[in-house]
Amino acid sequence: MTDALDYFSAKLRFETDASDVYAAQKAGEPFLLIDVRGQEAWDQGRISGAIHMPYREIADRAPVELDPSTEIVVYCWSPGCNAGAKGAREFAQLGYRVREMIGGYEYWVREGQPTENAAGARPRTFDPLVMVVRPDVAETRRSAAEAA
Repeated sequence: MTDALDYFSAKLRFETDASDVYAAQKAGEPFLLIDVRGQEAWDQGRISGAIHMPYREIADRAPVELDPSTEIVVYCWSPGCNAGAKGAREFAQLGYRVREMIGGYEYWVREGQPTENAAGARPRTFDPLVMVVRPDVAETRRSAAEAA
């Protein structure tokens, strides 16, 4: 029992998910969301409010650009991408408090959370395979996103 309790307690200390990150953003919680993917991925689309810092650049850039007292949340493409873990490891080696957003950009998008690229806000869609989609809520969110 203790092994399982220890494992899942540690897992929850070092991971978060798209829904919780979005809720933390909306609540104004103090953290930095870091996209650790490459430039082409960033250009294609990113989470609104994220900072771009590919995981290979963290050791050089983070100490210069980021306050070490601020909590960091990293993300990469998807559950099939381990760049988020690589980025989290880099931040941890530098002494930052860091968590990995499981599901990455893919699940953020599939849950209909705000994304953007250089052209501006991207359309929001809601995937019923990863969340409950209520037609009235989805339409309200879509209309609000289009108005913004």
